[in-house]
Amino acid sequence: MSRKFITLHSDFHESNSCGIMELLADKRKAMMSTQPLTYEGVLELFRETREQFRETREQFRETREQFRETREQFHETQEQMKEAAREMKEMSLETDRRFQETDRKIKETSAQIERTSQEVGKLTSRIGQIIENMVRGRIIKKFQALGYDVTGCSPNKDFKLEKLGISGEIDLLLDDGPVGILIEVKTTLKIDDILDHIERIENYRRYVDERGSGGQRQFIGAVAGAVIADNVTEFAQKNGMYVISQSGEAFDIISSPEGFVPKKW
Repeated sequence: MSRKFITLHSDFHESNSCGIMELLADKRKAMMSTQPLTYEGVLELFRETREQFRETREQFRETREQFRETREQFHETQEQMKEAAREMKEMSLETDRRFQETDRKIKETSAQIERTSQEVGKLTSRIGQIIENMVRGRIIKKFQALGYDVTGCSPNKDFKLEKLGISGEIDLLLDDGPVGILIEVKTTLKIDDILDHIERIENYRRYVDERGSGGQRQFIGAVAGAVIADNVTEFAQKNGMYVISQSGEAFDIISSPEGFVPKKW
């Protein structure tokens, strides 16, 4: 900055000095061309020249002051830029730290959710097994009371037929000679569970027919749950299914509405 300032100062001084000397020469030529050079003329010429020098010095002083102010402003701007750069760097570091902290918390939360989901899944499975055992304990007698000659109960009956692309599992399969009762057991029974069970029974019907083991045998459906809403019960019964619900410490078949006829597949 000082080197540039000196250069500008020198250029300005030389430019103004040359201009004054040229102006002095022009005035002298003009005076000599119009009248003889006298002592008073020379004094007037020097007076004018001195005034020009004074004005030049004043301009130079003002210019130097402007340069000084400009240099100070430039210095302040540099300091502001340095401060801004420092603040941006600090903000960037803080942002990176927060991102890392957030990422760590997200990973910890995801791991916790995964562990919780696994525990809930295990608990739900155990509850389902308990309910299945409770239903199986007395359900044979319940259906015998309705007139079915139930002789056995097969839990977790798997079936699969690859060429038809069907497979499934029946929670409880009660045997009554020509009739099989397919029961789906849920902790909380929902309408979607009923629709799934209807599809499951249809697939099992196709499965036994394809294997040639069905003969004249028919299948009826039933659903069981520890928690069953009234509208879910009505939906199951309208689709020709028995509904088994918890009653105290045991499970009972809910009374079917008048005119109820179980659907046979």
